[in-house]
Amino acid sequence: MRADARQNRERILDVARAALEAGDAPPMTAIAQSAGVGQGTLYRHFPTWHDLVLEVHRTDMTALADLAPALLKVYSPTEALEIWLKRLADYGRIKKGLSAALHDRLTGEGFSSRSIAIDQILAAGAADGSLRPDVTGEDVVLLVGFLWRLEPTPDRTEQADRLMRVVLDGLRTS
Repeated sequence: MRADARQNRERILDVARAALEAGDAPPMTAIAQSAGVGQGTLYRHFPTWHDLVLEVHRTDMTALADLAPALLKVYSPTEALEIWLKRLADYGRIKKGLSAALHDRLTGEGFSSRSIAIDQILAAGAADGSLRPDVTGEDVVLLVGFLWRLEPTPDRTEQADRLMRVVLDGLRTS
């Protein structure tokens, strides 16, 4: 992809990400205008809103998956898992508009990249004895699926944190 095309694509994704974080689903024409590209450029990259939303999700999940090895270089497996899951929780909070797409993608590409990231952390924790060896990345993703189903109420963050602590306590060996 040419440098200018790559930059256009990134601007489109940034605008769509910001809209999703704000809880908006603007028309594609508004996305193009905010990104400073023509409608033809937008539709060439993303033929539908659904395609655009899924690419925002895929890009963000890839970044999240890539974080796991970096965390393990700096933190213990239990600390890395907690930080990683908090990042996932933050993602779940700001991407409430993606809940249906996330649910549909749990068995697709996005799920496997998250599972691989979590599996790396779980394996390190099993090796040092701090995390249960019988839990898989798939198990953890299913356990934290509540992040996309919490209603946007005033106590949502507190409830998500409380539920996340329950998950983390269940994953520790001691």
